[in-house]
Amino acid sequence: MIWLALGLTLFLGIHLTRALAPRWRDAQIARLGDKGWKGLYTAVSLVGFGLILWGYSQARLTPVVLWPAIRGMNHLAALFMLVAMILLAAAYVPRNHIKARLQHPMTLSVKVWALAHLLANNTLADVMLFGSFLVWAILVFRAARRRPGPLPAAGSAAGTAATVVVGLALWAFFAFWAHAAWLGIAPLGR
Repeated sequence: MIWLALGLTLFLGIHLTRALAPRWRDAQIARLGDKGWKGLYTAVSLVGFGLILWGYSQARLTPVVLWPAIRGMNHLAALFMLVAMILLAAAYVPRNHIKARLQHPMTLSVKVWALAHLLANNTLADVMLFGSFLVWAILVFRAARRRPGPLPAAGSAAGTAATVVVGLALWAFFAFWAHAAWLGIAPLGR
């Protein structure tokens, strides 16, 4: 669990600097230069992400179960994940109504992803991992909504339809193949 906690601290900590410590971040950019800051940011992110993967995989070997599994939660989580994948697609598909309305669909996608996984899982490592990402997404979304900046381009019906199709395809890819192939867990059973 220590490796998971350290990885979360590094990964989410560096990703919180813009939201929680913008002056410190700006000072580091001034001191290191833009490329130097991006290099440090990338290195800390990669180390943190690697420790998250390692720590979570080790914690799964001897899970600390916090409550009994609740029947049907994996199916509810799958429904939430459909929403998360559409929100993720909205961050990248140009000119869609979802991004125009919500402004930060990627962060909302992380919120929904984390909540879905908290519903479907019941171990201490799951609560640490997905709970940390949920708190991170809440803080970042709040800060991003307060920050001035250009509004996203107006949405179009074609952009929104493409967003939903891409989101559905991503969801199907993960639900029916990638989650089991990459993580060894079939979210909807076999």
